[in-house]
Amino acid sequence: MPTAASLQALDGLRDLSTLQWYVIPLLAIVFYIYTTEIKKARATGNWDAIIAGLTLFGVDFFNETWNGWIFYLTQHSALWTTPGPTALRTMVGWNIEIMFMFALSGIIFYHTLSDDPETKILGLPDRWFWAIGYATFCVIVECLLNIGGLLVWEYPWWTRSPAGVWLIFLFGYFHFYVAVIIVLNLKTLRARIWAVSGLYTIVTAANVISMGFLGWVY
Repeated sequence: MPTAASLQALDGLRDLSTLQWYVIPLLAIVFYIYTTEIKKARATGNWDAIIAGLTLFGVDFFNETWNGWIFYLTQHSALWTTPGPTALRTMVGWNIEIMFMFALSGIIFYHTLSDDPETKILGLPDRWFWAIGYATFCVIVECLLNIGGLLVWEYPWWTRSPAGVWLIFLFGYFHFYVAVIIVLNLKTLRARIWAVSGLYTIVTAANVISMGFLGWVY
C-alpha cells in the first residue's frame, strides 16, 4: 500500500497547472550560465564545464529513475519522496527546483577544481577531495530537508543513522561526482561526448519504455 507521502507525491504529478512564475527566472539563470559557458568553450576549445554539467545532471536523472522504479515495483514508497509544495513535481522524488539545482551542480564542481590535475588537498587528489566534500555537503542538506519534512524517507536502512548516512553518501551523491571525474578523464572530447550521449540515451530509453510502453507511474 502506498505511504501517505507517496500518495501526496502522486497528487499533481507532472501537472502543469502547478507551475509558478518563479520558474521563469530560475530557467533564465540556468540558460545564462550554460550560454556563458558555451561562449567560453567556443573561444577556448575547452568544453569540460558543459560536459561536467550535463554528466552530473544525467546521473541525477538516472538516480531519480531507479528511485521511481522502486516506488512502482513495491507500490509502497521510493527511497526518497518529495511530497511538499513545488512548481512542478516531475517524479515522486524529483521536482523542478531540484532539477535546476543539479543542472548547475556539475558546472559548480568543475569550477572548484584546480587546473592542474596533479594538485592535492590533504593528501588527496584535488578532484577526489572535492567530490567527497560536495557529496558530504549534499548529504547534510538532504538530512536538513528530511528534518523539515520536505524529503521523506520510508525505509529503516535509508535514515539519518550512521549506516544510513553512508548509503545516502555513496548511492545518493558521491557517484554523481565520480561520474564527472570519469568522463573528464577520458582522453578526447569525442569520447566525452559519446559517454554523455550514451548516458542520456540509456536513461531516456528506460523512462520511455517504463512510462510510455509499460504505463508505470512514478
